[in-house]
Amino acid sequence: MGSKNKLKRFKENETFKNVLQPSREEITNKDFKLKGKWAKEFFKNDLPIVLELGCGKGEYSVGLAKMYPEKNFLGIDIKGARFWRGAKTALEEEMNNVGFLRTQIELIDLVFAENEIDEIWITFPDPQIKYKRTKHRLTNTEFLQKYKKILHTDGVVNLKTDSEFMHGYTLGLLHGEGHEILHANHDVYKNEYSPKEVVGIQTFYEKQYLEENKKITYIKFRVK
Repeated sequence: MGSKNKLKRFKENETFKNVLQPSREEITNKDFKLKGKWAKEFFKNDLPIVLELGCGKGEYSVGLAKMYPEKNFLGIDIKGARFWRGAKTALEEEMNNVGFLRTQIELIDLVFAENEIDEIWITFPDPQIKYKRTKHRLTNTEFLQKYKKILHTDGVVNLKTDSEFMHGYTLGLLHGEGHEILHANHDVYKNEYSPKEVVGIQTFYEKQYLEENKKITYIKFRVK
């Protein structure tokens, strides 16, 4: 994507009522204005909130919001030019239960209050295979503790990935730390028990992975 196109999308995001782009200072310097008030003040309802972390183009957030109109969905990514597409689609289709937040994922425990979130989706994250990058791996111990803090006590995390490495690493960590694995699947399209939200929504990149005959894996778990 050219820099002109990116700038255009950033500008357009600023006009979208379903997009929030706070500065890092707004989040870190004091209590964030929407912390504990996302349902009431951003979505204008009292429905449960589901996050998609690293939402990319926002296809999964929009897809889930269509599938579950009784819930709120918030896609989070630092790259606003990417989720511009999802935000624009949601506005064009007059979907009031999906929004987008431009921020870094490591700040989520400053953005949301304890027990404010019902569910988290992590869809096709960078597996950060190199050892020096493990601190950015979205299912490492540090991130899991952030998720635990903002999730309800019975809240769940979903990981959908084409990376066998990420799948195996996460399963090993969950077992080792004593978290509750609710569902684990090495090939969602060959398993009749795959939930509809796992096989019923495909991102642009997921379609590419499937064309390359990559297996799509899935884990649903609860952080203890």
